[in-house]
This record gives sequence, structure tokens and C-alpha cells, in this order.
Amino acid sequence: MRVLLACEESQAVTREFRALGHEAYSCDILPTSGDNPEWHIQDDVLAHLTDDWDMIIGFPPCTYMTNGGAVRMYPKSGQIDPNRFEKAMEAKAFFMAIYNAPVQYVAVENPMPMKVIGLPEKTQVIQPYEYGDPYSKRTYLWLKNLPKLVPTQVLTEYQPFINGGGLRLGKENYKNRKFANNALERSKTFPGIAKAMATQWG
Repeated sequence: MRVLLACEESQAVTREFRALGHEAYSCDILPTSGDNPEWHIQDDVLAHLTDDWDMIIGFPPCTYMTNGGAVRMYPKSGQIDPNRFEKAMEAKAFFMAIYNAPVQYVAVENPMPMKVIGLPEKTQVIQPYEYGDPYSKRTYLWLKNLPKLVPTQVLTEYQPFINGGGLRLGKENYKNRKFANNALERSKTFPGIAKAMATQWG
């Protein structure tokens, strides 16, 4: 199959599809941090959604849509910040362009969005610890013509991948833990999930 990994600079999922013999390409406005730049399209993915793909798996930016950013969306007495809401609607349009791409198989991944964004109903919720990676990071999937992912190795011991901020950082059980420190780190796809996507959807 020809597979486009939209908004993937790490090539984590691209590598797994390539290992199974698929013609997979990552695409991002950033250069790839992976080892195979020949498999990377450095460009706006919207210019490539109709390039004769069999499958598109998208990881669109979530900064302005995620429920984790609600405190910034409603900074004063529950009133929406109009500038942030405008950026959220731009992010939604980008998400929906990938979701509605004219391709037989589509998957889009994002964290839980705010209800005010109005994204379609999710298909599935997954966690890294269900696929052999010892972290929790609640992740939503929107799927078209693809089965739900089946957990491959459920771990009973794991820790949060994102610190959650606020007072949690002062709690004893949060001390000395290593968390994702920036948006790029937080957006990385865990190896177990990447492998499950390739083996179960490829």
C-alpha cells in the first residue's frame, strides 16, 4: 500500500509500515528527525492529500483544540478568548481536511478535544501502556474503514507521560519523574502504538 503519515516528522510509524514492505512516507513542514529523509516529504500536507494514497494516518497539531488547553480558552469567568478560538477553528479545519481526505482508509490521532471545538465523535481511546510502553497518555482515534486497534501488551505499571502541570508537580509521587518537556516531545508516537498501527492496519 501507499501510506501517508501526515504531520509526522519522527518517522516512527513510517518505519513500521516500511518494515512490512509498504510504500510509506512521512510528511511535515519540519525536516524529519528520522533516519530516512528519502521517505520524508517536507511540505504542507494539505498539498499532498490527493496524491494517490491507499491510507492516510494523520497526527495534526492539537495545541488549540486539546482539552488540556481549556484554561487558556476560558481565561476569564468562562468567557471564550476570541483569538484562541479563531486559532482553534483553523486547527479544526486542518484536522477535518485530513479526516475527509478522498482516501479509502483514514485514521486521525489527537488528544481529547474541547467540546466547543465540535470535532466528530471519536472511534476509540487508546493508551501507550496497552501496547507495551510504560506510560499513560490518553489518545483519541478517529477511524474510517479501519478496525479499532487491539491492545498488544497491557502493562499494569506505568506513569504519566505528560505532567499535567499545576500543583501535581509538587506531589511526592511526581518528583524525579521524566516528562515530555515540549510540544514536539509530547507529539511523538510510542513504539508499541506505531507497530500496532502497521501490523493491524497494514
